[in-house]
Amino acid sequence: MKLIAESFDLLLASSLPMVGGLTALFLLVFGLIAWVASRYKRCPPDQILVVYGRTSAKGTGASSSCYHGGGAFVWPVIQSSEFLDLTPIPIDIRLEGALSQQNIRVNTPSTFTVGISTEPGVMQNAAERLLGLSQPQVQELAKDIIFGQMRVVIATMPIEEINADRDKMIENISIGVEVELKKVGLRLINVNIQDITDESGYIDALGQEAAARAINEAKIKVAEQQRDGEIGKAKAEQAQRIQVAAAHAVAVEGENDAKVTVANSDAKRREAEAEAERRGSAAERVKAAAVQQEAYAAEELAERERAKREEATQYANVVVPAEIEKQRIATLAEAAAEKTRRERRGEADGIRSVMEAEAAGLQAQLAAKADGFRQLIESTDNNHDFASLMMVIEQLPELIAEQVKAIANLKIDKVTVWDGGTDGDGSAGSTAGFLAGLVKSLPPLQELTRNVGVKLPDYLGSMRDPAAATGNIPAEAPVGGEPTPVQTAADPDPPAQ
Repeated sequence: MKLIAESFDLLLASSLPMVGGLTALFLLVFGLIAWVASRYKRCPPDQILVVYGRTSAKGTGASSSCYHGGGAFVWPVIQSSEFLDLTPIPIDIRLEGALSQQNIRVNTPSTFTVGISTEPGVMQNAAERLLGLSQPQVQELAKDIIFGQMRVVIATMPIEEINADRDKMIENISIGVEVELKKVGLRLINVNIQDITDESGYIDALGQEAAARAINEAKIKVAEQQRDGEIGKAKAEQAQRIQVAAAHAVAVEGENDAKVTVANSDAKRREAEAEAERRGSAAERVKAAAVQQEAYAAEELAERERAKREEATQYANVVVPAEIEKQRIATLAEAAAEKTRRERRGEADGIRSVMEAEAAGLQAQLAAKADGFRQLIESTDNNHDFASLMMVIEQLPELIAEQVKAIANLKIDKVTVWDGGTDGDGSAGSTAGFLAGLVKSLPPLQELTRNVGVKLPDYLGSMRDPAAATGNIPAEAPVGGEPTPVQTAADPDPPAQ
């Protein structure tokens, strides 16, 4: 390539002064074409072209591109190419001492013929493992593989099968060897087993046994042939006598058969005539019945069509209006139900809004009242009694008003007093007792406050019993007892009557 480039440069340098720019351009194009042609590698049919380097097969995981036939362009610098020879390689295998299934050592000299495979995947294996190896090196590699596979195959077969069925042995060896050879890019072309021997003489003994068996079988066949000859002769004589008698019987039988045939022919003729007459009569009756059946079928079809028309008329007059009315009623009912649902939904939304507003107002009132109670307690320095007193004082006018309501509607038109003021025992008279009883019948303030769970201060008076002065019962009256006049701290004596 370098020599071509130097020649092209010299030629260009010598021609430029003599010719014009057109000639120089022509020479440049010609040189470029020659250079491109020199980079195109053609593959002979007995070789494989391997292009390696930066190839388009990189994306597929292959390290090179292989071509069998055709050619490929090899880029300079980034690519290179070599050829693999497809010439068959003969290999002599002198296998000795291989163990069979019965552990008998067998000698199997054979000849194998292998070559580089042209299958796409196997051809790639050959490029990866055999490129750059010489033919003796490839031969040695294949020889090692074949030796191992032959030992494996012989170890799985009994010696009788190895000796008797050579085809099966060759098939098993071919299958095992082919699989292993493909891994290195080779293929098995031919297998020839030359001879099979063993060190113990077992195969020779099998041969002698087979020869003796063949001799005995031959003697048996000779005796059988002689026996068959005598039997055949006797059978021939018997067949001759039988055939002569049979010929006479056949002649008589033939005459009788002829007579029977004539009688049968006459009977068949008369039978055929009767059958023809019967068929004619039956055909006439069948034809008439068919015509009548077709008439009945036509009438039945007409009646069915009329019934269908009547059914369609009744359906249109009765069922269709009923279906329309049913759909109208269902539509009106659905509309009324939807109207009712929407009205109830509106009323419910209004009630919910009012109740939510009332709840918000009540919550605001309670919050304000709670805030007021909290401020009241804080203003009394957390004195709960004083705070309760202030709340009672605030509600005192209403309590008194409730107490006064007890006698507000009591009407006394005229009171006449005939009383001296006291009884003989010093107690109040009847008039004074009446007024005292009237006052006692009013709901006392202490009772009202105790019913609501509030205890009044001591300076507002306490509930006392008339017998408390004697010291027999406590000053406080029990719950549910008879009320007594209220006695204040400023006036410990009971009110005057």
